[in-house]
Amino acid sequence: DSAKYLFPRIKPMGYGDAVKLALSNIKTGQVETAWTDALITSQGGSPPATLTSQEGMMIKKWQRIVNTSPQAIYRIFTGMGGQRGWLHANSAWQLRGIADRLVGGVGLRRGRRHPDELRVGDALDFWRVERLKPNRLLRLRSEMRAPGQLWLQFEVHPYRYEKTLLAQTLFYAPKGLWGLLYWYLFYPLHFVVFSGLIMKLAKKAKEIRNNK
Repeated sequence: DSAKYLFPRIKPMGYGDAVKLALSNIKTGQVETAWTDALITSQGGSPPATLTSQEGMMIKKWQRIVNTSPQAIYRIFTGMGGQRGWLHANSAWQLRGIADRLVGGVGLRRGRRHPDELRVGDALDFWRVERLKPNRLLRLRSEMRAPGQLWLQFEVHPYRYEKTLLAQTLFYAPKGLWGLLYWYLFYPLHFVVFSGLIMKLAKKAKEIRNNK
């Protein structure tokens, strides 16, 4: 108990209160304060994909360095969905939408409000725009039927030599054993779909730059 005497003004939070606070933050969408994985790595132009678990969440992150501006990439990932589709594995997205409809979910029928603009609260196929920072961040919350809560987040950060670091992160908060089984059962498919998605984002950004 020496810390109590060395730091008398610090009042530690009890375990029960800490758990309640963490669960409350997840429920209200304030989970970003816990997403502390570093974006910049020591691997130069080839940042790795990482899989971690934090505060009960399964977190899968992909990163790529793109030779264009953050604004250009931001316009691409905020323009996905609706009639444009999702750049990669559209058939897989459509099948997931059909499966969601069969179990009473919204599927892909909602599309998007505007072909180019997004705002917080917008429906985007079976996602909901939860957070938006112009030219910086887009966070989507899944409204599909699933044994857990899923978020998909895109971020862009200025990188050296006028390049951009693009980060794509999948967050999943499983509900019980079925939630964990769901994550591991569909992990191979998610890996293929989302690995391909970030590659297509980088490729499209490069094509737009070369056409200017």
